[in-house]
Amino acid sequence: MTNSLLRPLKIAVVFLLSFCWYLPSHAAEQAELSVHEYGALPNISMMSISPSGDMIAFRNTDGERDLVVVVSLKEKKRLAAVDVSEITPRYLYFATEDELILVVSEVRHLFGYRDELDLSTAYAYNLRRNELRQLLTPGDVIYPGQRGMGRIVGMSPDRKYVYMPAYVPEDRHDRSPDMDLLRVELDSPRRPKVHFKGKNSSLDFFVNRQGEVIAHEIFNNRRDRHRILARQGEEWKEIYREDTEMMNISVVGISPDRESLVVLANNDSTGRDDYYLMSLLDGKLQWAGFGREDADVEYTYKDLNRVVWGVRYSGFTPSYKFFDPELDRRMADIQAMFPEHSVRLQDWSEGWKDLVVYVEGSSFSGHYYKFSQGQPPVQLASARPNITEKHIHPIGKVTFRARDGLPIPTLLTIPRHKLGNMKDLPAVLMPHGGPASYDRIGFDWLAQALANRGYLVIQPQFRGSEGFGQDHYEAGHGEWGRKMQDDLTDAVRFHIDKGIVDPERVCIVGASYGGYAALAGGAFTPELYRCVVSINGVADLRDMLKEEKSEHGRDHWVLAYWENNIAKGDASKEKLNEISPARHAKNFHAPVLLIHGEKDKTVPFAQSKTMYKQLKRAKKTVELLELEEENHNLLQGKTRLQAVEAVVAFVDRHLQ
Repeated sequence: MTNSLLRPLKIAVVFLLSFCWYLPSHAAEQAELSVHEYGALPNISMMSISPSGDMIAFRNTDGERDLVVVVSLKEKKRLAAVDVSEITPRYLYFATEDELILVVSEVRHLFGYRDELDLSTAYAYNLRRNELRQLLTPGDVIYPGQRGMGRIVGMSPDRKYVYMPAYVPEDRHDRSPDMDLLRVELDSPRRPKVHFKGKNSSLDFFVNRQGEVIAHEIFNNRRDRHRILARQGEEWKEIYREDTEMMNISVVGISPDRESLVVLANNDSTGRDDYYLMSLLDGKLQWAGFGREDADVEYTYKDLNRVVWGVRYSGFTPSYKFFDPELDRRMADIQAMFPEHSVRLQDWSEGWKDLVVYVEGSSFSGHYYKFSQGQPPVQLASARPNITEKHIHPIGKVTFRARDGLPIPTLLTIPRHKLGNMKDLPAVLMPHGGPASYDRIGFDWLAQALANRGYLVIQPQFRGSEGFGQDHYEAGHGEWGRKMQDDLTDAVRFHIDKGIVDPERVCIVGASYGGYAALAGGAFTPELYRCVVSINGVADLRDMLKEEKSEHGRDHWVLAYWENNIAKGDASKEKLNEISPARHAKNFHAPVLLIHGEKDKTVPFAQSKTMYKQLKRAKKTVELLELEEENHNLLQGKTRLQAVEAVVAFVDRHLQ
């Protein structure tokens, strides 16, 4: 067993006085916090810095207000604020010194479509003119019923246009349009022009410095064929082809010399996701030397034209590598200031002169810092100014072995007042969503809210989780409700056997896949848990796959992915019934709380409704809380507070 507790730390920084209302106050340090304060959306999020480094932009959520704010660091004043309370901001960034790109999501009806659609789109906000413009609009050249309209793959050399992929019908009767690359004028985005004609099966486009398309990625779902075409003079040459149900490589960007595509793929010798260069001349893959045996390459840092400058590695805390050795050194020095904390590179100015990082962990609930070459660090803002080090419950790490010997890395959020006496604690097992995801050291609002009530929160990285190598990930394939669930059971048993957890006081709480795992815990190990909470969770896997088939089509790679992930290809009615909690409602002993977003398009509300009906029919104790206007990720302030308060009250009722 390995075991470590993250160490608190203090560093000296230079505070930017004009932003003091975003920094922790002395009064906040003294006050005790409520569940409401732990669960609230962060006051400051999504921070970005302008190319010059003179401005920052961020989302500011404070009570009823939801704004995107632009601040001048040079003049120390607010320049602009945009009300985004009617939409759900996803992320934002500066395209130029004058143009801020805001990518948002909105669930709404479109004329001619039976169901509501979860639409994402991009807006350009011009700071000089104080003008907000939607870049792509359904029905304006592009197909009216499409999603994913917020993607920008490049910018013209004069910075007047951006290039955006979208489906473009031949006429109003075309129900199977091609995906083209559009040239969208930032100042006047109406009636965008087709910049490059694609295919119905087009996935992506890559452009050179002049804005010309030099690579075209295609995946044909009907033929199960993944192809990449490269421009060579006036001709197009196929440089990659693989016949496969699911893509085995991910093309994420282009090299700084524009001579290769950047590809993430599994390295057979290490079992880790690695970084490769694919030549645009002949498609040959070359290892770029960024791979590690102890971590996956999970993210690439790239500019607006998707030129890749570095990578981030997986792990409970992130680590980095860049092409520029000096940038490598700077990031290593910054991380050394915050040992055992997550230091996330958030954004950078042109030429990497200024770096904005976000720090969270056992001592920080989320702080933004600016590190500029040759200058002392500046704390720009605190994401949660009311939550200081005194209020954060420390995060520990432990690794145990599952019943078949597989190591399961685990995070523990420990009630601060129990640090010196970790015996017979009430506990909440909290499996993550995905399931191809993993938990990280940071401020987990639900884990912190539960720890604040005295519960040890256990977050196992069960088989099937990403971030711990291909073997760990693939060990979960076909193991929903089986070995993946055993890992969760073994996590509880491990802490009981160590005397840390009281076996009579354990609940299981999860969201998305974690919601499925919570329900599976109630159905398949009913003696283990005193209560079960599922947030936006899957209850019936047959219904889930029917929904995926209806949305994507029988031949789509998404359906193949889920059939392999859930049942290793054997997605028969009988197999799915065996592992669907809704089909085993009679097994439940513990009371169940179901929470679901009304407008969840990832896991439809019908999943929780089905579970509720089956439990009621079996005469079990169950409650259902419907979150109005909420989607899958609990991004609305009001409904997230409803959820956290309901979860904590329900757990209190059964464990206190």
